[in-house]
Parts: sequence; structure tokens; C-alpha cells
Amino acid sequence: AGVFIAGYFLIALESVIKINKAAVAMLMCVVCWTLYSFGFGADSESFTGSLGQTSEILFFLMGAMVIVEVVDTYGGFNFVRRRLHTKSKRMLLWKVTLFTFFLSAVLDNLTTAIVMIMVLRKLIESRQERLYYASMVILAANSGGAFSPIGDVTTIMLWVKGNITSAGVITSLFLPSIISVVIPAFLIGSRLKGDIMTIQENEPEPASREALVTRKEKKVVFAIGVGGLLFVPVFRMITGLAPFMGILLVLSLLWIVTEIIFYRKGNKNHSRIDDVANLLHKIDMNTILFFLGILTAVSALEATGILRSFGDSLDTAFNSNPYIVTGIIGLLSAVVDNVPLVASCMGMYELIPESLATAGQMIYTVDGTFWEMLAYCAGTGGSILIIGSAAGVVVMGLEKITFGWYLKHVSWVALTGYFAGIAFYWLQSLI
Repeated sequence: AGVFIAGYFLIALESVIKINKAAVAMLMCVVCWTLYSFGFGADSESFTGSLGQTSEILFFLMGAMVIVEVVDTYGGFNFVRRRLHTKSKRMLLWKVTLFTFFLSAVLDNLTTAIVMIMVLRKLIESRQERLYYASMVILAANSGGAFSPIGDVTTIMLWVKGNITSAGVITSLFLPSIISVVIPAFLIGSRLKGDIMTIQENEPEPASREALVTRKEKKVVFAIGVGGLLFVPVFRMITGLAPFMGILLVLSLLWIVTEIIFYRKGNKNHSRIDDVANLLHKIDMNTILFFLGILTAVSALEATGILRSFGDSLDTAFNSNPYIVTGIIGLLSAVVDNVPLVASCMGMYELIPESLATAGQMIYTVDGTFWEMLAYCAGTGGSILIIGSAAGVVVMGLEKITFGWYLKHVSWVALTGYFAGIAFYWLQSLI
């Protein structure tokens, strides 16, 4: 536990100590499992079992990253800018918010944030005005990922391990998630008045690799890529196979289709367009290695029983109240990465079959209150501080938003939406 806490502290101070968090996570993983091996006599089979569960999540993420990269390369997201075109500042804010919210339910919130910031730069010339829109992109991306089984890494983790189902999490968390972003949109929108005078008209596409692909081909690639991501939960329900198998199906089909497009265009254009094989090199391996290290380190703590003991203490302190426990976890996710937080909770609390659960244990069954609230709180809580989510960090870098500006103008707005969503979920559960 001491090694994990020390490693966690170094990860949180990545920007200060200038050591990549992936390197710390991998070292933490090796040290934790080495100590577990010496102290508990763990063999390679124990590690292989935990690695198998982690690999399902990693393969899912890698496949999804490549699919999104292919769609983006083919100009599949160009339609976003055309749909957002308006002169009203408030109308643009609402369009950006809702578009980001629903787009992040299909894509990961990091990719969605990058796409939306690039679009905003084409729509708003004033950086000072753009900061408010960029802040709403962070909130909407995180909230949109919270209600979708494929919208955020944390919900993917819960979904892959069977703690939540796609139908259950969408049904229960859609309204709380949208409330958590609608209220901030009202509050921030009240600061925006008048029309955007510097909005730019749609420009023709530049002569690039996108221009070598016809409009029809872009639509085909977009339909297979994004439509395929939406089909993954259906594939799992039909086949019972792990979600990453559905991702591999979509990726393979997309790969075959793009190869056919290359073949039809001939070798001359083939060299000018990035095919799937080349796009594999664009996978963010830094993120993948971080997840590998942190998830396997958490599995070592789970194997020793440390997480279960901590979970029991937390339950005793708050009388097993799922709203308080997950609410605290959500607030913590504003400071530290929500991936290890959720991974730790999955180790602290056991998924209980409904047929064996007592009345007090029903919150820990599939689609139970605890797991659904964990998905919501871990996903939306990261919006409270700009460093609390991957979307926040990337927007912070792209738009040079300072920690202090966000804390002063946005944090209290995000906190208001966060608690409003929790309150609505509670009322919804009573009904």
C-alpha cells in the first residue's frame, strides 16, 4: 500500500517533477507485484489472471483509438463545424455543449475535446471569449462519457467487468448526466450576450489527403467507424463475447474498406493517404502504458486484500451510504486521475450476484446504485478542476487556460452541476 500511495503521489505531481506518469505507473506495477510475490508467494498464474482482465480494457482502447484516427483522417468530423455555424453567442454555446455531450458518448472524451477545440478556433477569433466555450467542452465531454458504456475509460472498465450493463447505465445516468451539464450551460451562458461578429464562413477543404477522398467515401468511413462503435454494445449482447472483440470486428471491417478505396484509386494516391497500417503508429502508447501500469498495480492491492479492508472501513464510517461514498470519490477525481480511483473501488467492493444479495447488498449487484453512481461521480467529478480529467488537461494545454482562471470562473459552476446530477439520481431512484 505504501508503494502504491508513493507512486500515486508522484503521478499527481507529474507537472512538477517532470517525470512521465506512465513510467511511474509501470515501476509501481512491478514493485507491487514483486513485493506481493515475496510476501504472499504469488506465482505467475496470479499475475496472468489479472493481466487478462486488464488486457481486455487495453485492447478495447487501442482499437477505439485507431478507429477514431481513421475517421478523422478521412475528414469524417468536418461536418461538425458546419452544424455549429451560428452568430448568437448563447446559441453557439448550447450547440457546442450538446454536440460535445452526445459526441463524447460515442468517442472518448479526450478525442471529443480535441475535435471541438479545433472547431471552435474556426468559429471564434477572440481567445478570451473562447475560454468559456472551451470550459463547457470539458464539462460536456466528461458528462457525456459518464452515461455511455463506451464514452469514458472508467465506464468502459465497469462495463467490461460486468458491473454495469449498457442498457442499465444509459437508462439510469442519461438524465443526471445531462442535468450536470445543462445547469452549468445556463450559468455560463448568462455571461455571454450579443452576436459573434468574427465568426468565419465555411472554407473549402485544403488540398490534402482528405481532398483525395470523395464525399461518399468519407460518409462510408464515418458510418462504419462511428456506427460500429455504437454497435459494440449490441454485439456483446448478441454474442456474449468481450467488448474488445466487437471493436476488433469494426476495426477489421474499416481496414478492409479503406484498402478497397486505396486499390480503386491506384498506387499514386495510395502513397498520399494514410492507411490503417500507418495510423497504427499514431496510437497514444503513453496512455496505454499508463493504464497497463496503474490497473495491474491496483490488481496487486486487490489480491492482497488491502482494498477490501479499506472498503470495509469506508462503509463503516458512512454506514454504507452509496451516495456519500461515491460522492467523495467523485470529488477526489477532481484532484487525481479517475482511472486508478475506479480501479481501486472495483477492488474494494465486490460485485454480488442478485440471487445471493441481501437487502443491504443490492447496491453492489449488476447495475446497482453503487456502480452507477461510481460511473457518474468519477466521470463528472473530474470537471470540478481543470486538471481532474484528460479532457481538461488537453484543453488546458491547447487554449492555455490557467488553473486559477478555471477555478474562479468554472469550478463552482461544475460543482453545482455535479451535485445537481446526484440529487436528480436520488430522486429518480425514489420514483
